[in-house]
Amino acid sequence: MTDTRPTLSELEAADDFANRHIGPDEAESIAMLKTLGLSSLDELVEKTVPGKIRSDLPDLPEARSEAQVLAKLRELAGRNQPLTSLIGLGYHDCILPPVIQRNLLENPGWYTAYTPYQAEIAQGRLEALINFQQMVIDLTGLDLANASMLDEATAVAEAMTLMRRVGKNKSARCFVAEDMHPQTLAVLETRAKPLGIELDFGDPASDFDAAQYFGVILQYPNTYGSIDDHAKLAERCHEGGAQVTVASDLLSLLKLTPPGEWGADLVVGSAQRFGVPMAYGGPHAAFFATRDSYKRSVPGRIVGVSTDSNGDPAFRLALQTREQHIRREKATSNICTAQVLLAVIAGFYAVWHGPQGLKRIADRVHRFTGILAQGLGKLGYEVVNDSWFDTLTVKAGPEVLKRAREAGINLRQVDEAHVGLALDETTTRETLRTVLAVFAGKEDHGLELLKLDEEAASGIPKSLQRKSDYLTHPVFNSYHSETEMLRYLRRLREKDVALDRSMIPLGSCTMKLNAAAEMMAITLPGFAAMHPFAPTDQAPGYMELIGDLEDWLARITGFDAISLQPNAGSQGEYAGLLAIRAYHDSRGDDQRTVCLIPSSAHGTNPASAIMAGMDVVVVGCDEEGNIDLADLEKKAGDKADSLAALMVTYPSTHGVFEEEIRRICEIVHENGGQVYMDGANLNAMVGLCQPGQFGPDVAHLNLHKTFCIPHGGGGPGVGPIGVRDHLAPFLPNHPVVKECGPESGVGPVAAAPWGSAGILPITWAYLALMGPEGLKKASQVAILNANYMAKRLEGHYDVLYKGRNGLVAHECILDTRDFKETAGISVDDIAKRLMDFGYHAPTMSWPVAGTLMAEPTESESRAELDRFCQAMITIRKEIAAIEKGEADKEDNPLRNAPHTAEAVLADDWNHAYSRDEAAYPLNSLREAKYWPPVGRIDNVAGDRNLVCTCPPLSAYQEAAE
Repeated sequence: MTDTRPTLSELEAADDFANRHIGPDEAESIAMLKTLGLSSLDELVEKTVPGKIRSDLPDLPEARSEAQVLAKLRELAGRNQPLTSLIGLGYHDCILPPVIQRNLLENPGWYTAYTPYQAEIAQGRLEALINFQQMVIDLTGLDLANASMLDEATAVAEAMTLMRRVGKNKSARCFVAEDMHPQTLAVLETRAKPLGIELDFGDPASDFDAAQYFGVILQYPNTYGSIDDHAKLAERCHEGGAQVTVASDLLSLLKLTPPGEWGADLVVGSAQRFGVPMAYGGPHAAFFATRDSYKRSVPGRIVGVSTDSNGDPAFRLALQTREQHIRREKATSNICTAQVLLAVIAGFYAVWHGPQGLKRIADRVHRFTGILAQGLGKLGYEVVNDSWFDTLTVKAGPEVLKRAREAGINLRQVDEAHVGLALDETTTRETLRTVLAVFAGKEDHGLELLKLDEEAASGIPKSLQRKSDYLTHPVFNSYHSETEMLRYLRRLREKDVALDRSMIPLGSCTMKLNAAAEMMAITLPGFAAMHPFAPTDQAPGYMELIGDLEDWLARITGFDAISLQPNAGSQGEYAGLLAIRAYHDSRGDDQRTVCLIPSSAHGTNPASAIMAGMDVVVVGCDEEGNIDLADLEKKAGDKADSLAALMVTYPSTHGVFEEEIRRICEIVHENGGQVYMDGANLNAMVGLCQPGQFGPDVAHLNLHKTFCIPHGGGGPGVGPIGVRDHLAPFLPNHPVVKECGPESGVGPVAAAPWGSAGILPITWAYLALMGPEGLKKASQVAILNANYMAKRLEGHYDVLYKGRNGLVAHECILDTRDFKETAGISVDDIAKRLMDFGYHAPTMSWPVAGTLMAEPTESESRAELDRFCQAMITIRKEIAAIEKGEADKEDNPLRNAPHTAEAVLADDWNHAYSRDEAAYPLNSLREAKYWPPVGRIDNVAGDRNLVCTCPPLSAYQEAAE
């Protein structure tokens, strides 16, 4: 009798994670392939991916189940030893309020959202970022703040270059206080060298001539804990024409005179201790505040307030023309991202605690530090700094460090004769008792905390004690019960479109599923509570996870070595170009500074090249969007003696696999250059081909695109680089943790050794869950979904670029340019109308102005693809009605989109189309309707009258009436 039961392998496959990650099931895939006239996924790949670059499956471990992966991650986290960390150096343990952890950090409505370029459907996270900006403005005493930076060290580096741009002195020299955190000093050196900036490290109390410098950089309090009065120094700097940047600690500014009040032009630092776990170095939101006069030079993003079409206040990203993908080789920064999710957490931490709660935390930390200083003095130790907020430097030897570790505490080894300790929100009386016992060398040291408290003095000089108010805005004084906070978080989340609501079809941004199982481990204490400078022997779980990732990513990409340090794709670009420059320099070819960049490249490419000290030469593209080989050969030949690199995006920015990629690389190599590959589109290649094997020498990989780390509303990101053997000696390293990179490396490009290590478990989980076959199928289905979408829209929209056989890669460009002429409809109108359907628009006007670039990703089902295509087809019919004169050219659903519930329900409806057409262009929307919270926002008015703080009290009063 024939056994009709499923095989054991089939039963095991039923629990295959890949089947849940990938949207279309087997039957849907077959039907979609049939629509394309194809018989299999393999045939699809043969017709889209050039045979000369295809490779075998990467040699990776077989796929594991969710239960197995979570068990392994718990084991790895459990092997780490998150001791009580008093290391400081800009990283402090803190308490993430459970209401924020549960309803924000662990909520896909927050972590799967995209950058808020489409402001009307991003009002929730934009309001949260306005809260963050207001918090930073209040605490620093400056006029405006941006919506966060990558980390403190890179924020200081960005401040350095801003000072050079706006400063009166045209010197190339910058004075840097030698008492800054070591990782910040090292990142400054990395950034300054290729830009020709000369750094002079010295004592800020010395009588240096400020007129010789374009800027001065200080730390307040400094890395040893001292709080110095720099007011006269700031005055002297300004008299000499130098700008002043201050790196500071937000919690300390609750008690210290804000630097903006004593003369600082820029104040930067990390908001990590406002509720964001240390997470072995990141991700954390840095803050960047400055004077209003510098607003058009600020890197990154600023959230501003404007009005919508109904005359109501609305939030938006302001001054967007500063975005680096627009400024290209004229860019002054390659920052095109932020740490939105972490900035939102930090802002809500301030909302939750309010000014009184935050002051209580700061007071307790400072009080405990004073008690400890008094006790150490009683024990006969010399506390080197006679002022402090939370940090003490003590004259003591390594034996104290050893005793502390045995007692479960990590202190900082400043040098052979000094140790440092920094207290934080989690410090308790028991912590103080243990520290005193460690220094005393015995438990019965005879010191009583209450007695020490009575004797202890304040560590803050009277002249520097804060007198000004802060966080007086209602938002920081209204949500201190969990019920109110919970509902505030819900209200903001409901205003936004994220992946938990609908597909986000952004070309080149790869908004795919961020599975719950991949996210779960990041809040495990073994991962979340680790200080990045803890001894690596206390982090064996992290070391294994990092080692696995470096190995797996090398096998996937075909490169020989990987660095996980870059904490954004832009920083991966920068690190890769630095490695190329260092390689040339090591061979005596320091004249090689020309970087060839195709005209279609993402704007961060030329921006990164400029930051790496290179000269950009643009290479043309042909009518099909491919690199013009003749132009490349000519320019590479003309610049053969000075050619450093070519930056190429593959698959191309236009959404096709260029057939001649091997020849492109050969041309550059023949002329002495190196090839850098932008890995933004790697989602079309994993498991199918390996860039390290078909020509590129270095590439960055977006873990927040291809490898499932969520975008988080515009950050976090991770942009590691892969390199061939000859570039491996020039990968990033770190001054504090030597194990993280080669001694001959280019220096750090991020503050932490392994960048945003706290979210690496997400990518580790994705790779472990998918296995080699799952990864290959994900790439195949990404290509299938894009081609299916292009086919479904055929006859309604033209697809601008196609590869051989009329197929695209994993994204396609829809041509909407003619509608401006035929119907008066712009690409913006289409994007706003999509909001009425509950969709975020595809990427607008890039790489071709007036077009939409759509990337559906492998995670979207056929049903969702069909729903989006139906929305696009309906919009095309609405445009056709205008073209035929059946709809008014000015008063139509596209020009007036998006339509809010308030507008649709208003007593007066004076439009030439019905309320029904406005709100329910498809009947399916009646089941689940997303209502845009605001009408179309006036961008011009917002830029003309920049306001980047919380709305005034009148806005709240009006809302209450």
